[in-house]
Amino acid sequence: MSQGQDSDPWTVGEVAELTRVSVRTLHHYDAVGLLSPSARSEAGYRLYTPADVARLWRILTFRELGFSLADIGKLLGSSPEAEREALGLQAALLREQLARTQAQLDTVTSLLGAAERGEGDVMTKEKIQQMFEQFDPTEYDAEVKERWGDTDAYRQSAERMARYTPADRERMNAEGAELHARYAALLDAGTSADSPEAAAVAEAQRAYFNRWFYDCSPDMLRMVSHHWVDDPRFTANIDRIRPGLAAYEFAVVQAWAGKQ
Repeated sequence: MSQGQDSDPWTVGEVAELTRVSVRTLHHYDAVGLLSPSARSEAGYRLYTPADVARLWRILTFRELGFSLADIGKLLGSSPEAEREALGLQAALLREQLARTQAQLDTVTSLLGAAERGEGDVMTKEKIQQMFEQFDPTEYDAEVKERWGDTDAYRQSAERMARYTPADRERMNAEGAELHARYAALLDAGTSADSPEAAAVAEAQRAYFNRWFYDCSPDMLRMVSHHWVDDPRFTANIDRIRPGLAAYEFAVVQAWAGKQ
């Protein structure tokens, strides 16, 4: 550092070195009006004051908590009461996330114990519900928005999800787990994917999407089901219940939708 006093203003390079935030990121924050250096050197170069660095810390804190840059800009320009309210909400969400992570750890520990004891891969309905209630349906929101943000289905789903309480999300996850359990039971029984019994579960799947996310036609569900087998992340999550379950669910939906 070239300054003789810690409170002297810093160049962008010095702030990057001090905070480990890249120069590119600092320039971006400046460009979008989130953090603009408020001092000038004698040569006219923009410099960051201690207050600017303090603001950067708040930006990074909000960013770490999951706020978008647009939301951070609003928060930094809002009243202290509004900022506290936003932080309180985020704290509640983080506590929910912590509980989910603990549940994941408990499940993994249970599976490891079963494997070490040589127990078979027996999945009860309760186990399936425990496994799937851990998944956060908003985990891939940024990716989903990028791919389908301009669609009516995305806008409808986003509006509904914004209104749901933790209790709503718990019911939604439980219903989703119940559907997977029904598919798994059919697969275990060797039920054909184009059977009436399988068709009833596919119809329940459509109703589930229609109730919780967006208006879901048979064609919409048929399109969505491709992700269960085309995206390895979806396949891996579903196949945790039964190997091959993702492909079976896909086949069931495809057979049912083709008859609608």
